[in-house]
Amino acid sequence: MRRVLALCLFVAAAGHLSAAPERTHDITPADYAGVNTITEIALSPDGKQVAYTLATWDKKGDRRSTELWVVDTDGKRKPKQLTTDRANDRHPKWSADGKAVYALANRKGKAQVWKVLLDGAPEAVTSAKGGVIGYDYAPKADAVFYTVDDTVTDKGDFLELREKFAKIEYGHNKRTVSKLLRIDPKEEPREVLANGRYIREFAVTADGKRVAMVSALDDTVIRSEGESRVDVWDDGKVTTPPTDVYRAKAASPYAWLEGLAWNPEGTRFAFCAIHDAYPAEIIIGEWGGGKWTTGRMNRTKLVGPERSEGWVHVHGYGSPLQWTGNDALSYLHERAGQVNLRTYVLKDGATHVPPPDYQEATVEYAVHFAATPPLRAVIAGSQNGLPVLKVQAKATGEPETLVDPNPHTANWKFPSVKHVTWKAPDGTEVGGPLELPYGWKKSDKPLPLVVAIHGGPTTSSPNDLRFDPHNGRLYFAAAGYAVLCPNYRGSTGYGDKFVTDLIGNENDVDVKDILAGIQHLIKEGVADPERVAVMGWSNGGYLTNCLITLKDPPVKIKAASSGAGILDTVAEWGFNDEPAYPVVFKKGTPWEQPEIYKKTSPTYGLGNVTTPTLIHVGGNDDRCPPGHSRMLYRALKEYKNVPTQLCVYPNQPHGLGALSFRTAKMEWDLAWFDKYLNKE
Repeated sequence: MRRVLALCLFVAAAGHLSAAPERTHDITPADYAGVNTITEIALSPDGKQVAYTLATWDKKGDRRSTELWVVDTDGKRKPKQLTTDRANDRHPKWSADGKAVYALANRKGKAQVWKVLLDGAPEAVTSAKGGVIGYDYAPKADAVFYTVDDTVTDKGDFLELREKFAKIEYGHNKRTVSKLLRIDPKEEPREVLANGRYIREFAVTADGKRVAMVSALDDTVIRSEGESRVDVWDDGKVTTPPTDVYRAKAASPYAWLEGLAWNPEGTRFAFCAIHDAYPAEIIIGEWGGGKWTTGRMNRTKLVGPERSEGWVHVHGYGSPLQWTGNDALSYLHERAGQVNLRTYVLKDGATHVPPPDYQEATVEYAVHFAATPPLRAVIAGSQNGLPVLKVQAKATGEPETLVDPNPHTANWKFPSVKHVTWKAPDGTEVGGPLELPYGWKKSDKPLPLVVAIHGGPTTSSPNDLRFDPHNGRLYFAAAGYAVLCPNYRGSTGYGDKFVTDLIGNENDVDVKDILAGIQHLIKEGVADPERVAVMGWSNGGYLTNCLITLKDPPVKIKAASSGAGILDTVAEWGFNDEPAYPVVFKKGTPWEQPEIYKKTSPTYGLGNVTTPTLIHVGGNDDRCPPGHSRMLYRALKEYKNVPTQLCVYPNQPHGLGALSFRTAKMEWDLAWFDKYLNKE
């Protein structure tokens, strides 16, 4: 029988907290199974409660799932668990009367929308045969909107032949599309829209009269990254507001669109346009004069006290957008490994920044506001502990910890985390988090170094504590290694030019940035030059492959762990599920830019490899298919006689999902590096 979690509740008003316990616990990969994560939050309409989803690991089921909780924002009562059946409750939204929370959950097999009463059992709202894909709730109308999948077959030549041999899997002509439906109280579902397009995401106005939709021709990545658009359904009519601001006239036409949000009046919407190789942008649509217009948020105009920053970087891939008024929009801003709340005010055409003394030594994952009384809740990580749920304190206006989902880590020997900087060979300043073992001092002897390289690359490694099996965070530092997480050229949070410098320069400036970081730590006496290892996942795996294939590198790399890494960039364009990625970075297709594709492919440097290399990949990875990893393994095992091992995780996608596989990866990484870096 599953144990119900006991969460530690901190109350700011209590005034006195017990002394911090002594740090006595040595962290190991086995501890990962006990790490709990608050994934989503939603403040109640009156601001008196926060609903949140808590992800926990199920060792027997070898998976992680989320359940629904609520806690009072005044901190006077313990959190209350609303669901206990591991149905993976997600996307919580409060009912208009504040007596229930809606959620999408797999309670009886297929995903359905459920209404979870605060003092009762969950009630099924939908019963879609194939399951619900996405949903939203219109509180003023008390109506639930949801999407389901449908299939259409396009007519054309050879239709008769395709139908005759229907068991063959054809490349096109059959498409997955969406139907949008609505349920009002005590009524049957009714179809709102079925226009032969796939709705990847949608948002409904509070009164239920308008729906903004990210839609594409079908559900494939290739359509979404370059051809998706935002449509608006309004009383039965679908309009497409101008798309040129995020397509034809954008820095790159291949933007991912996400994070749709309406203002309270339903006259403005906003969403993120996330670009590979370029900074993310926020697009704002506005209704006026009988038509829709669209524009880009100004990222260079700031209002507020003097600060060193002269620009903002929107935190891409998951930045939650929320209107705090009809002309004010909140979003997450990223700078040098920190992620914090910002507010954009349309009448000023500028972002309002907090005063210089405002504490921002956090990494914020999600923020949610309640209008009356004005209140905000946030999931925030820091350099002192794993992420917690905070709420704005009435007395100080500052966020105070409300729920710590990991009180059992109070005695863990966490590594220290700080942001360090160094100079690249061309003089560019580069930075990134540095993790050091608990209690290590600069007067101690230099440490074996693991360079943990993030994926993306248009993202970054943040400056908080995180237990990350894919990217080497926490478990290596806990085992006595220094861990450098370089935010190399192409990473976000260091200015626009820093991001775009990577275009046409992969396997060049990024590699030089990383090597310069290693040399910096050696010079500082942190890293032992004879015990340096590199690792990463996705683009981090690709850069690991680039580093080990270098001829005569300035630093000897003694061990490597290549996770889901690209080896050949022509194959990347041909086999990966997102071909726009190489097209943007290589400035064209393989036949248009053959020299860039060759220069950026580690394939042609395989003859240089002498580094013992561990290789990880998911068996069903569409983003970085296993063929790349198998090619690397073949070269090292069969032709170069370099120590290697290939770990293919059955049925796993681009990220490993099973607890057993994540644990296995960490243990393999540690054993491999311990052996080849002669750690002892």
